[in-house]
Amino acid sequence: MRLTRPLRAAALAALLLTATATACGSSDEDGDGRSATSGLNPPDLEPPTALGETEDEVNLIAWAGYVEDGSNDPEADWVTGFEKQTGCQVNTKVAASSDEMVKLMKTGRYDAVSASGDASLRLIASGDAAPVNTDLVPNYEDVFSGLKDGDWNSVDGRMYGIPHGRGANLLMYNTDKVRPAPTSWSAVFDDAATHKGHVTAYDSPIYIADAALYLKTARPELRIENPYALDQEQFDAAVDLLKEQNASIGEYWSDYLKEVSAFKSGDSVIGTTWQVIANLTADEGAKVKALVPEEGSTGWSDTWMVAAKAEHPDCAYKWLDWIVSPEVNAQVAEYFGEAPANEKACAETSDKNFCDTYHAADEEYWKRIAFWNTPIEQCLDGRTDVRCVPYARWVQAWTEIKG
Repeated sequence: MRLTRPLRAAALAALLLTATATACGSSDEDGDGRSATSGLNPPDLEPPTALGETEDEVNLIAWAGYVEDGSNDPEADWVTGFEKQTGCQVNTKVAASSDEMVKLMKTGRYDAVSASGDASLRLIASGDAAPVNTDLVPNYEDVFSGLKDGDWNSVDGRMYGIPHGRGANLLMYNTDKVRPAPTSWSAVFDDAATHKGHVTAYDSPIYIADAALYLKTARPELRIENPYALDQEQFDAAVDLLKEQNASIGEYWSDYLKEVSAFKSGDSVIGTTWQVIANLTADEGAKVKALVPEEGSTGWSDTWMVAAKAEHPDCAYKWLDWIVSPEVNAQVAEYFGEAPANEKACAETSDKNFCDTYHAADEEYWKRIAFWNTPIEQCLDGRTDVRCVPYARWVQAWTEIKG
C-alpha cells in the first residue's frame, strides 16, 4: 500500500525522537587508545560468487523508518512482501546512532546494516563488513551513478554495500525574521550573533565537517580540500569556529519534531535542516525556506552493508536487492524523507513531484554535497605528509564545543 504523503509524522514520531543518521556519543577506540580506523587497510575479504538457497531468516540493523512491516503504520509495509517472496523472516534492530550500529555489527549477530558514511569506513577497516558482489544484486544496475564507488562506500574500486538513499544538510531560515535572504553559511558562523539565541545546529560530532566546509572557502589559507580530512591546524580552526558559534546557539537538534516546533514558535530562526524537515515545517505554517548555500553542503548517503561473518548471507543479499528495487525504494524514500537510490523509483512514488523536491536525479545538485565520511588518520584527501584527526577526537571535541 502506498503512503499518501512523505514521512507520516505521527507514525514515525516515536521512532525518530532519538534516531539520528549519525554518531552521537562514543569514541569507538580500541584498547590501545587509537582509533579503529587510524589507517584504512581493510582485510582481504572476498564476496560470494553465487547465491544458494535462502536461509529461514535475516537479522538487520537499521535506521528507524527503513525496515517497516506495518506495525508502526499499516500503510508502511515492505517487509511482508519480502518475507512471502523469499521465505526469509526479517528480524530488525533499530539503532539510534552510527556508533551503536558499529558496536552491534561487532557482536556477529547481524547479517546486514544500513550504515551512514560516518560508520561505513569503520566497518570496512575493522573487517566487520565485507565487499559485495554487485552482480548478485540485479537492481544495483539502476542505482544513480553518483552513489556508486563513493569514498564512503568503496575502497580501491570495490563496493562495500548497496546505496539506499541520500539527503543534504540544508540551511533553513525564517523568511520574516532573517533578511536579506542568506546565501552563505556565514549566516550561522561569522554572522551568527545577528540572531543570537535563535540559531540551531545539528547535534553531532560530524557537524564539525560543516564548519570545515565553510572554512574551505572563508579561509583559503587553511587549504582544506575535504571536510572529513582535517589536519591538526584545520581541525583546530573548525573547532574554534564552532566554539564561537556556540554563544549564539539556542538549541542543538537531533529530534526533527523539536526543530519543526522551534521554527514554528520562533525559538529558532536559522540553522541546519533536512529537506523533509523543511517540508514539514512549511506544512505546519511556518514561513521558512531552505537552500544549499554557495559553499555547498554536507549530506548523507546510506549504504546497506553485509556482515563479513553473516550467518544468513543469501537472505541478506536478497534483502539488498529488494530494498533497492524501484517500488520498495520509492516507498522507503517517501516514508523516511530522502532521495531514492534507484533512478526507476521516481516513477513509483505516490507524489509525482517527490523526486524533483528531493533532487533525486539532479547529479549537478549532488556534486555540491560532501557526503558524510569517517575521519581517519590516513587523510582521505590523499595527503601522506601529515596525519589527519580521527573520529574519536571529533567526538571529544564536540563535547568541548557544547560546553
